[in-house]
Amino acid sequence: MTEPRSPFIRPDWQPSVPKGQRILITGATGGLGRALVAMLREASDCVIGAHGAGQSYEAGDGLIPIRRSFEGDADCRAVVDEFAQRAGGIDALVVLSGSILYTGHWKDIGEAEWRREQAVNLDQPFFLARAAMERMTAQGGGGRILLTGTESAIHGGSPTSFPYAVAKRGTECMVQGLAREGAPHSILVNGLRFGFIESGFHQRWHNRSQAQMEERAALVPLKRGGHVDEAAALMIWLLSGWSSFMTGQMIPLTGGDWL
Repeated sequence: MTEPRSPFIRPDWQPSVPKGQRILITGATGGLGRALVAMLREASDCVIGAHGAGQSYEAGDGLIPIRRSFEGDADCRAVVDEFAQRAGGIDALVVLSGSILYTGHWKDIGEAEWRREQAVNLDQPFFLARAAMERMTAQGGGGRILLTGTESAIHGGSPTSFPYAVAKRGTECMVQGLAREGAPHSILVNGLRFGFIESGFHQRWHNRSQAQMEERAALVPLKRGGHVDEAAALMIWLLSGWSSFMTGQMIPLTGGDWL
């Protein structure tokens, strides 16, 4: 007679960087995305879907460039479908796409501008994650979904990034809700709550000067901004077997900011 399997026995998994996964990365042409793509290509045999709305990669061994903009649910689903069809499925989704389009004080934002901020930073990650989860569920075998937040969101944001912070705080709720739904299918959903990472984001969307960047870095207890490779390494850990008992969590990477 076979003994029942203990619920405390560790399931089969590989405690290493992802091997053979089919990983779609949206926003792969930004600073964080390029670091993640480079690190995955160096240390794994994954098939990577590198998505960018306005820029693109050259196709290469294990690299599928996808250049497509998305506005609503249908566009987001099309990005997931295109990658899954070309890669033969999807095992992981990393959503790095996002932007701060309005940089004035929140008291002056118009309705259309407010809705645009929420559409880009909250609606689109949800539509992407939902489409990916549907495919992962149908495939069987589990999956990973990584979303991104910001540390400032849990402190109310700033007067000039308040709409963005509101959307990112909503992402934290999304991570928990999706993780609960995905758990029966071994689909792990987690998020990264980034602090001041020197990825080009602040220069691109806030037009920050080098002097302003240095002033901001001085406010971090470690007296520097985070490097994109540090962020990429954390994302790879969440895609690997080492994190197979973690879901529904927002992991901060802040250098001690807001302590």
